[in-house]
Amino acid sequence: MRENGRVTSATRQPGTPPVSPAFPAPLGQGGTVGPPPRLIATDLDGTLLRDDKTVSARTVAALAAAEEAGVEVFFVTGRPARWMDVVADHVHGHGLAICGNGAAVVDLHGGPGAHRFVSVRELARQSALDAVGLLREAAPGTVFAVEQTYGFHQEPAYPKLHMEIPDNLLPAEKLLAPGGPDADQPVLKILAYHPELDPDAFLTTARIAIGGHANVTRSSPSALLELSGAGVSKASTLALCCAERGISPEEVVAFGDMPNDLEMLTWAGRSYAMGNAHPDVLAAATGRTVANTEDGVAVVIERLLADRL
Repeated sequence: MRENGRVTSATRQPGTPPVSPAFPAPLGQGGTVGPPPRLIATDLDGTLLRDDKTVSARTVAALAAAEEAGVEVFFVTGRPARWMDVVADHVHGHGLAICGNGAAVVDLHGGPGAHRFVSVRELARQSALDAVGLLREAAPGTVFAVEQTYGFHQEPAYPKLHMEIPDNLLPAEKLLAPGGPDADQPVLKILAYHPELDPDAFLTTARIAIGGHANVTRSSPSALLELSGAGVSKASTLALCCAERGISPEEVVAFGDMPNDLEMLTWAGRSYAMGNAHPDVLAAATGRTVANTEDGVAVVIERLLADRL
């Protein structure tokens, strides 16, 4: 989940080959395009959205054209449901989005503030407490916030990254206690921030320390980690949604830019890293498109639909 302000795209690393703006990557191996896609799964921040958090007119048109052609579009994001207003007007048909890195499937049809949780894959409170304790020990100075279905709580030292007023300011151990605030609400994820560590080094440290207590990833350019339930990811929840629709991985095209997209990009039959993507994403995806600021998702969708004609 990016900080809820202006997003700075991940920069291309030295030695990364340039991307052709005409069409950035082959649609399949050996010059073939593979089966026609039945579902497009796209991340939002740094991927579908421009850096000012808007959806360009070209992208709006491409999404509408895909749905009109019978291709479902799923927004698959680290954002909480309350931050989905930016794309709520662009859901079609099913109206569903995968939020919180796979922790929730949300129906956006109700409009801003009226979303409905279709399913939740929560982080058990004891697992969250264990993860917090292990990460405090492994990376002293880490501060935490707690994301629930309808609540957001943080420690007093957690910085104002999200441009919103937390419901409670308490140590994570009290926020996650059985009788803590909003104890009746599922915990979707824990946010862990470190003011000094390198983001990728922090991610490695956390994964080693936490082990199987939680799934650990990151989507921010800063040292901000996101902890979900064990086995919960964009990919695992997307796989469940696709199985309900009889859609195979080979019929899915996915887009992303940061480490929290990696599982989804490797699960999908075809995947595209944005030109601004993290180096690990560039290495993992089967294709590459131009940056989010250049409507990279729309560029690929237009080509995919043209090849169906």
